[in-house]
Amino acid sequence: MSKQPNQTAADQPVCPLAKKCGGCQLQNLSYAEQLHFKQAKAIRLLGRFCHVEEILGMAHPYHYRNKVQAAFGRSRQGQIISGVYQSASHRIVPVSDCMIEDETADRIIVTIRGLLRSFKIQPYDEDTGRGTLRHVLVKRGFRSGQVMVVLVTGRSMFPGKRNFVKALLERHPEITTIVHNVNGGQTSLVLGAHSEVLYGPGHIEEQLGEFTFRISPRAFYQINPVQTEVLYSKALEFAGLTGTETVIDAYCGTGTIGIFASRSAKEVIGVESNRDAVRDAIQNAKRNAADNVRFYTADAGEFLQGMAQSGARADVVILDPPRAGSDKRFLSSLCQLSPQRVVYVSCNPETLARDLDDLTAHGYRVTKIQPVDMFPHTEHIETVVQLSRI
Repeated sequence: MSKQPNQTAADQPVCPLAKKCGGCQLQNLSYAEQLHFKQAKAIRLLGRFCHVEEILGMAHPYHYRNKVQAAFGRSRQGQIISGVYQSASHRIVPVSDCMIEDETADRIIVTIRGLLRSFKIQPYDEDTGRGTLRHVLVKRGFRSGQVMVVLVTGRSMFPGKRNFVKALLERHPEITTIVHNVNGGQTSLVLGAHSEVLYGPGHIEEQLGEFTFRISPRAFYQINPVQTEVLYSKALEFAGLTGTETVIDAYCGTGTIGIFASRSAKEVIGVESNRDAVRDAIQNAKRNAADNVRFYTADAGEFLQGMAQSGARADVVILDPPRAGSDKRFLSSLCQLSPQRVVYVSCNPETLARDLDDLTAHGYRVTKIQPVDMFPHTEHIETVVQLSRI
């Protein structure tokens, strides 16, 4: 294993909230031990397909999350609190600073908690429907320095919001945009459908490699920018592009992987079912002069099936599905389209192993497996897999 900085003694978690929060399941291990644990898990689940390369860890595995969200409520003593929901519960664990969250974002959330008292704004109570502020979401571009704050209320009324925004900006001039979002539903989702921009452009931009990407409140964007560059560089290496290939970027989100691939491919076709994400992807392609990239709002499986039935071809398919992995229809369509290479980017080695079983039973062999530690101190493992048609 490569040398990594030890986090602490094995029985001495850094965070005093480790047991209450439950978000960082591996804090009882040093960082080197965490990497060993993840490597062993990757080998156990994926080693039957081919050799598993050494996991790529971080030099400084702290404060890497560029997206921080906090729930607001009251303690049993009636004090306004903000923090995270305890694992597998709806109980808020008060948090003022977190070892994996961006420090600027944490400071902004603490300021907002104090401003609620000053402005006599009540946290939203889901049971009674009373109160105002439900969540705060902060996204920060680590390289651009731009900061977005999203104030999520349980109803459309937000008394004194203009003065509230003014006070927040006075304390944090680094904020570049503030958005008011309304979410009154009984849901675990943080954001609702309606948003109003209160300050700035309503989005931020961030640099990744040589590219600039637009990040809106609802758009998915990888939360660890340092390791995202490592991950995408490995995915492009596995794609083996020479400039002559047609590439499909399935589950493309805001188009990051596809735009990364655009400099080395003849054309890139991105497919995503989320309309908001596709809208951002189109803007991102324009922003980066990626003229050989096209994006479509569609189910990825149906889209690939349509391509295969029409006689269209693709040389490489890159897919980055959600934790549930790909469904049978997508995998069947992929095999029907029959690209020479497939690059599978996964955030869940269990569903990855299941999908690799399917693909290797239908004309593909796994040729490379590279784990990447995107989420230090948690059990999550990101993996890039290269498959070739037999």
